[in-house]
Amino acid sequence: MSEDALHAFFVTEVYRADLALQRGFDAFNAELERACLSLAAEDRAGRAWCKAQGYGGYTSYASLDDLPRRMPEFAELKKKLDREANSFAARLAYDLGGKRLKLDSLWVNVLKPGAGHSGHLHPHSVLSGTYYVRTPAGASALKLEDPRLPMTMAAPPRRPDAAAYQRPFVYLQPEAGTLLMWESWLRHEVPPNGAKAERISVSFNYAWR
Repeated sequence: MSEDALHAFFVTEVYRADLALQRGFDAFNAELERACLSLAAEDRAGRAWCKAQGYGGYTSYASLDDLPRRMPEFAELKKKLDREANSFAARLAYDLGGKRLKLDSLWVNVLKPGAGHSGHLHPHSVLSGTYYVRTPAGASALKLEDPRLPMTMAAPPRRPDAAAYQRPFVYLQPEAGTLLMWESWLRHEVPPNGAKAERISVSFNYAWR
């Protein structure tokens, strides 16, 4: 088969940045971790929601919607996220038409050992992602699902040596300081946390306004 016989179209793109390479990362990340754990300890409404929903740990998703205004650590994170979101939008060739991408929501996740987050997407958003604050040994990867999966019910399984873009699922293993971002329609999940300690992250959505 000639080299030009196979073409890849309709690519699903995922953006990855390593904020650990930036100046002052250690102090920034340590302060952000303390802020996340402080919220987990003090946010009674969030803890009650997690208990009612059977969430294995803590998330501020349903209780706090003003983290960048509430705490300076999250305001600093927002500045970094804004830069990376604009970079990702440029690489996606978005024509924003005079509008801009705006951070629409930001929430903390403190995932206990053995806990996970089932497959989902983020409606009413354009870009979504997660910044990883603490990823102890054995912590969950991010599992991404091929958006065409429901339409391939009769296809044979893929060989173990299939390229990443040919697989129905891809697992991305983050480290502390990793930022992952994707278009919000991409279905994803967090498998059970195999670490012996809590996995801490901050997730977010961007809207087009």
